[in-house]
Amino acid sequence: MTGAYLLKPDPLAPGLSTSVTGIDQNGETVETRVVTEKPLTLYLNSQEVVTMMTIGDHPDLLAVGYLKNQHMLADDDVITGIDYDDDLEVVVVRTERETNFEEKLKKKVRTSGCAQGTVFGDVMEGFETIALPKDGKLKTSWLYELTRTINTTPSLYLEAGAIHGCVLCQENSALVYMEDVGRHNAVDKIAGWMVLNNIPAHDKIFYTTGRLTSEMVIKTVMMGIPILVSRSGFTAWGVELARQAGLTLIGRARGKRFIALAGEERIEFDTEPGQVDDEPEKAKRKGSVPAA
Repeated sequence: MTGAYLLKPDPLAPGLSTSVTGIDQNGETVETRVVTEKPLTLYLNSQEVVTMMTIGDHPDLLAVGYLKNQHMLADDDVITGIDYDDDLEVVVVRTERETNFEEKLKKKVRTSGCAQGTVFGDVMEGFETIALPKDGKLKTSWLYELTRTINTTPSLYLEAGAIHGCVLCQENSALVYMEDVGRHNAVDKIAGWMVLNNIPAHDKIFYTTGRLTSEMVIKTVMMGIPILVSRSGFTAWGVELARQAGLTLIGRARGKRFIALAGEERIEFDTEPGQVDDEPEKAKRKGSVPAA
């Protein structure tokens, strides 16, 4: 299957970046764009849950995805409303079920994700019980096409930098591309989109511009997606958790090159690397996202 994005970045959308004047290495005046960053306080019904730093787009998706990935929304929960107030910088998710997570909110583990990513302790404790579907597959021809498509998509990163992107894919099609100052926020926006649109996870591929850390592995597994790909590298704990969960983990995916360190059995080698063009030097510099 191929096709256009269902949702993708709008790098020129008002409020996501701003122009700033400074000087360069020669002392000459330059003008550059920088991403905006603003707080967003999330409430679940009447309870304050967290304040996140975000670029401010798709607050509804971010809120629902965050709650889902933290196991604060159950599969059978009915969302009755999502209210966002831009002036107050508050988003409220309302459910039919009464909720109380006072004790849960006391158990947090700070992760390596930028912008103070957190995973609640009991989510990590339940990690061992998750079984990913074993029938998912990744053809190398899909991987090469996806990386080429994603790396040439106009994005806020290419416009202003200092941001991470995540993409939900199916076979060789990139479906939803989200960006934010923290990669965990970009993940949560995609998770929220999947929840609100009843999108199945068993046949999806998840792509991130950031490192393959424990947090990225945990969130991908929590969403039930069996394949995680990045153009960046790995952490040892991320690899260990991926092997434990049976997640296919592919990193350093650039041009014709990639490395798989877990779940290799899902990979179908249907294209010879010699038939694929390597990534141009310019693309390497532009598409490469610094670790954060």
